[in-house]
Amino acid sequence: MWTSGRMSNAKSWLGLGMSLYFWGLMDLTTTVLSGTPTPPGKLEAFLSDKPQSHSRTKRSWVWNQFFVLEEYTGTDPLYVGKLHSDMDRGDGSIKYILSGEGAGVVFTIDDTTGDIHAIQRLDREERAQYTLRAQALDRRTGRPMEPESEFIIKIQDINDNEPKFLDGPYVATVPEMSPVGTSVIQVTATDADDPTYGNSARVMYSILQGQPYFSVDSKTGVIRTALMNMDREAKEYYEVIIQAKDMGGQLGGLAGTTTVNITLSDVNDNPPRFPQKHYQMSVLESAPVSSTVGRVFAKDLDEGINAEMKYTIVDGDGADAFDINTDPNFQVGIITVKKPLSFETKKSYTLKVEGANPHLEMRFLNLGPFQDTTTVHISVEDVDEPPVFEPGFYFVEVPEDVAIGTTIQIISAKDPDVTNNSIRYSIDRSSDPGRFFYVDITTGALMTARPLDREEFSWHNITVLAMEMNNPSQVGSVPVTIKVLDVNDNAPKFPRFYEAFVCENAKAGQLIQTVSAVDQDDPRDGQHFYYSLAPEAANNPNFTVRDNQDNTARILTRRSGFRQQEQSVFYLPILISDNGQPVLSSTGTLTVQVCSCDDDGHVLSCSPEAYMLPVRLSRGALIAILACIFVLLVLVLLILSMRRHRKQPYIIDDEENIHENIVRYDDEGGGEEDTEAFDIAAMWNPREAQAGGTSKTRQDMLPEIESLSRYVPQTCAVNSTVHSYVLAKLYEADMDLWAAPFDSLQTYMFEGDGSVAGSLSSLQSAASDSEQSFDFLTDWGPRFRKLAELYGASEGPTPLW
Repeated sequence: MWTSGRMSNAKSWLGLGMSLYFWGLMDLTTTVLSGTPTPPGKLEAFLSDKPQSHSRTKRSWVWNQFFVLEEYTGTDPLYVGKLHSDMDRGDGSIKYILSGEGAGVVFTIDDTTGDIHAIQRLDREERAQYTLRAQALDRRTGRPMEPESEFIIKIQDINDNEPKFLDGPYVATVPEMSPVGTSVIQVTATDADDPTYGNSARVMYSILQGQPYFSVDSKTGVIRTALMNMDREAKEYYEVIIQAKDMGGQLGGLAGTTTVNITLSDVNDNPPRFPQKHYQMSVLESAPVSSTVGRVFAKDLDEGINAEMKYTIVDGDGADAFDINTDPNFQVGIITVKKPLSFETKKSYTLKVEGANPHLEMRFLNLGPFQDTTTVHISVEDVDEPPVFEPGFYFVEVPEDVAIGTTIQIISAKDPDVTNNSIRYSIDRSSDPGRFFYVDITTGALMTARPLDREEFSWHNITVLAMEMNNPSQVGSVPVTIKVLDVNDNAPKFPRFYEAFVCENAKAGQLIQTVSAVDQDDPRDGQHFYYSLAPEAANNPNFTVRDNQDNTARILTRRSGFRQQEQSVFYLPILISDNGQPVLSSTGTLTVQVCSCDDDGHVLSCSPEAYMLPVRLSRGALIAILACIFVLLVLVLLILSMRRHRKQPYIIDDEENIHENIVRYDDEGGGEEDTEAFDIAAMWNPREAQAGGTSKTRQDMLPEIESLSRYVPQTCAVNSTVHSYVLAKLYEADMDLWAAPFDSLQTYMFEGDGSVAGSLSSLQSAASDSEQSFDFLTDWGPRFRKLAELYGASEGPTPLW
């Protein structure tokens, strides 16, 4: 049987006293002193706190628990207890062995006496107990004398740890003006000592710093407000120090502290107020809409949402001319221009502006109205403004056949300033690069300067400028949109060259072609074309035209039996008319080839030479013959050209031998009429110029350039307005690439090389070996009809249609 004992010193009894009970100790003492043998198992049951058993267990430990104080600071090993077996006779034959947690490292055992010592400093907060095993062996044989038994060594706590705030320092917020006792935050301190043993872990809280504003509950650590009407605007931040002390706060206990940073959050307890009751501002009358005039500010001591402000204009004569908005970043009221201002109309305005908090707290309404008003005086300053057009946009419709110089619109602008300066008008040439229009500098009359063509430009968007005479930097502008209306000035025509074929075996009434036409005009009712044979082919026996009434026409045969040998090509003139006013028409030609076809109508050949060739002549031979003929023609033409060059006299053009009074003319002219200059006086009397100019016109030539003075209305001349006349002459000069760049215009019509008429002289006529054709004389009009009959008249060819 195992037994155990303690040394009778103060340290041993201190450790033993926590395990033994008073009645057990007395019973054990009585038994020992009386000399009566201890009943088997009685001491074991007493020391192990186990119920007594009537039968003795052969092998067991007397104590299954030992107690030892933590934080032993002595130099010698700390005695824990003693183990002893009943079989130990004290002769050293029994050897005690200790194993388990901390054996040999924390705890050691004397293998002879069974004394257990702690060789390291123990800390209950690190480890509260150790479980070990002990065994008694025969020292000689090593045979176990007792079975291995387990026991526990518990570490007894002492107050060696102060309370700690593991979550500190703390940060808390509480609304300003909160009632007394409002909970702010709860702090908690933790003591590492044993809470089940004594008061080592019993913590009490107290406030060291932060009075009289806050208090702390000594048991729970809840911090509360202790002062009423704490104002954030007076003091916003508080630093509170809380102490936690163990041993129930008694003297000798350990203490720990933490810091609590408390911020007062804002509430809307301050109404807004304008620092000044009158504002004076000024704005230029040229300030654009939405531009800033000035700022007003209602001061609010609150912050965040409680300081948000809404500004409105509640009264005054400028409520319709100005507006106010709130800047969300700085909570200021920004006064802006609501509509255009005019110094000449109104020179000053008065506004009554209100600033109010949109977010209110009912419990603070008694502190006063949360709104305030101020008066704003705004002066309008005069500026030199550019001319203003009335209206601000012009839309003009003009037919495309309008005469040059016609006034199509009167543009009007005025100076909005009091001075009312004179205005001069012009056209922004970047908007009218073609210079189709002209505006009178003083009256603003918009006129045409060039012929208009809807088919070329159907819309014109120009900008008319108005400039003050006294201040050229002040320029106003107005857009003018001109729509060119359509006039029926384009005849319909074929969109392409039409070529058809007809079979030799074609029947009467057979369709050979469907034609259509195009017209650049755009009538309101849409295009409608009418087709018929030209008058010279009205009785055409070969073909006829059927109008489909859908802007197309069919070409049909009138007879059957066409022969290539008789006529291989027909030219059919077709008259195309439109539905405009006036009706315009043109003649288009349809070329019809006669071809040989098979029975199904498929073309075999459209060449009449195929029928004229001998049967034994191949196509390759025909090509060779044609090539030879072409080469011969080229050689003949080359020889004729060389003979003509040899017969021309050689003229020495030596500029060094030119003498005085010798002038050489390479062209034949019309005499004095070629040197008659244009009289500049005609600009001042257009009527006389128009009447008198007819007698000076040459009668022997068809003029190349027609004067545009006929386009100028006579009303312009009667009213002594030369604008239209000058515009017409300007257009005439612009269109003539060979006109001299002077103020006067001279026109030279000449004969000879390069002339439209060619040379009428008989000189050098012998240089030509071929007959000269004068058929072009028929195009010169009635003055050259006689010459055309003498030189160009010949029998015309038979009609091919």
